[in-house]
Amino acid sequence: MNAMNLFYSAKQLASDYRLFQLRQQLAILFCLILVMPLHVSAELISGRVIAVASGDTITILNSNNTKYKIRLSGIDAPEKAQPYGIASRKSLSDLVNGKEVDVEWLKLEKKHKRAVGKVLLNGVDINLEQIKLGMAWFFLHYQNEQPSQDRIDYENAQISAEEKQIGLWVDKNPTPPWEFRKQGRIN
Repeated sequence: MNAMNLFYSAKQLASDYRLFQLRQQLAILFCLILVMPLHVSAELISGRVIAVASGDTITILNSNNTKYKIRLSGIDAPEKAQPYGIASRKSLSDLVNGKEVDVEWLKLEKKHKRAVGKVLLNGVDINLEQIKLGMAWFFLHYQNEQPSQDRIDYENAQISAEEKQIGLWVDKNPTPPWEFRKQGRIN
């Protein structure tokens, strides 16, 4: 092997190594993108709460007099016909009705013509408050749409409410609203 071939072999080896490093860095970047929370694209809606339909749905009116129906993300409250359905609605009403809130909305549900998001009153997560008060379940079905810290907080709040037998957790085995809806018992 002459000097010229040795030079090209060393040059090719260095090039191959740089390509390997680049591929490795791209693989790491791709993995990081996959585990990032999906809510980074959340937008903010601000307004006054003008109606509380249930323990997990409100209507707000913004400064341009536009109404937004909001489904509180990460929670599922008892249906009106269920035990604690009316109490859950009253709890949410007591927390936010007539007050200015911010909503970090995650998505639009065309079927129900509403936004889904986290409701904040003076920086306090109202969705989480409903769980802490035993007025809603942490809704596992959509947990992947939430930031990981919210999932942890919501799960811990539900465990705490269950242990303290607060709100709907006074019952030993309350029926979750998603099971109630499957059984077709909605009024």
